[in-house]
Amino acid sequence: MTANVSDLAQRIATGMDRAVIDSRRISFGLTIALLARGHVLIEGVPGTGKTLAVRVLARLLGVTFRRIQFTPDMMPSDVIGTTVFNPQTAAFSLRVGPIVANVVLADEINRTPPKTQAALLEAMEEGQVTIDGTALPLPAPFLLCATQNPIEYEGTYPLPEAQLDRFMLKIESSYPSQERELELLERVADGFDARELEAAGVTAVTDAAEIESAQRNIRRVHVSPEVRAYTYAISAATRTHPHVTLGASPRAAIALLLAAQSAAAIEGRDFATPDDVKETAPLVLPHRLIVAPDAEIEGLRAADVVRELLASVSVPRE
Repeated sequence: MTANVSDLAQRIATGMDRAVIDSRRISFGLTIALLARGHVLIEGVPGTGKTLAVRVLARLLGVTFRRIQFTPDMMPSDVIGTTVFNPQTAAFSLRVGPIVANVVLADEINRTPPKTQAALLEAMEEGQVTIDGTALPLPAPFLLCATQNPIEYEGTYPLPEAQLDRFMLKIESSYPSQERELELLERVADGFDARELEAAGVTAVTDAAEIESAQRNIRRVHVSPEVRAYTYAISAATRTHPHVTLGASPRAAIALLLAAQSAAAIEGRDFATPDDVKETAPLVLPHRLIVAPDAEIEGLRAADVVRELLASVSVPRE
């Protein structure tokens, strides 16, 4: 069971390496979200491969892919679709939006107003959209990957906490090391072109049926009472931390448990361990926390809080 999931994850990781430099972290996060039926927020400065990583993943999965370039003038109907009147037939017909796809890239999601951002909530939570009162199920599997630039504030609309909480995890796309960037330049000098992924050997390694089977297998990974208690303890500790004004929600605890199950299956195990929780917590929890303003001024970040809690919360014996 988990051997098949592990094999799928390895194929995805190998494919990502063909086009994305230093892809281990982003590949791991995207695979976790895919297997656990979650969604991903990728944050990083321009030019660090955020969009490329999602494009590569969609090609590797062999499923439908749509990219939505968010802008300040975009309306909810531009995302989910609308009904259109046909004067020839004197009838309305449904025109679906780009959200109806297996993998959707919400590029620069914080550049669109909250009204349009909110159009994604139903899709992320329920796997469907409602167009003029008609519920339309989204195709399975469904994975929403959103990107945002952390340093630009003019003309942007920060994501509200309710929206952030619906992203299962957040991946930070940072500058590569000197060794990795030199490797990137070497690849480009040898002819690599990010616009021609097929020429780089990036082809489908799976299909929708195998992905859905892997998603079902994830839920069969055993989580002992001790690991469940540990998952809760870490989430609950964020709510009482003296420098945190908003801690992790129950949805966050569920996401952490599902991420641990996925991490275990990626390793080929049919049981989750505290180490799986510790490995995935930095991806699942920080973006859900709000650090107190005085602590933030002193340089404390949500990621620092999570690291502190992982070091202080008692780990159960396996």
